[in-house]
Amino acid sequence: MRIGGFLHAGVLVSDLEAALDFYHRLLGLALCPRPDLGYPGAWLDLGAGQQLHLMVLPNPDPREHRPAHGGRDRHLALAVDDLEAAARRLEAAGVAYSRSRSGRAALFCRDPDGNAVELVHTPAVPPP
Repeated sequence: MRIGGFLHAGVLVSDLEAALDFYHRLLGLALCPRPDLGYPGAWLDLGAGQQLHLMVLPNPDPREHRPAHGGRDRHLALAVDDLEAAARRLEAAGVAYSRSRSGRAALFCRDPDGNAVELVHTPAVPPP
């Protein structure tokens, strides 16, 4: 057996519209077709055949007592071509973030459900 690549990540959310405000409208991820799976959700395009699946299902993880810095928590890392533009968008939307402590050009924020998201400067991000 050989792993051939990364296909998708699933993230639990409590409010689909709030999650779409963050991932689709703020971060700019395009919506993908999603079959009826018997519960609400959305699929978002990450490029290169990869997707982010938002699932409105009960979350067994507590929101309290999570690390203040998302790099010390489970997180999803997304490539961005302009980190400072991403920081400005987050600031304008009132989304708190912290810079990577590794020295890399990256920042960490949280979605409306407290899921940690890392935005990593990657100059060669292909266009959608």
